[in-house]
Amino acid sequence: MVLGNKKMGRPTDNPKDISLKVRLDKATAEKLDECIEELNVSKAEVIRRGVHKVHDDLKTK
Repeated sequence: MVLGNKKMGRPTDNPKDISLKVRLDKATAEKLDECIEELNVSKAEVIRRGVHKVHDDLKTK
């Protein structure tokens, strides 16, 4: 079996090449789902925004 060439995605200045697996309790997973629906973004994007928000809060302490 011969595999074809991989498709190239859109070029980006900020590649997302680190994968992360997390475990959530039911309540946290439900909150994540609510954020996804309200903001109309991916789970990964909600998590990235959350990390940035928490990091920004560290600077104000």
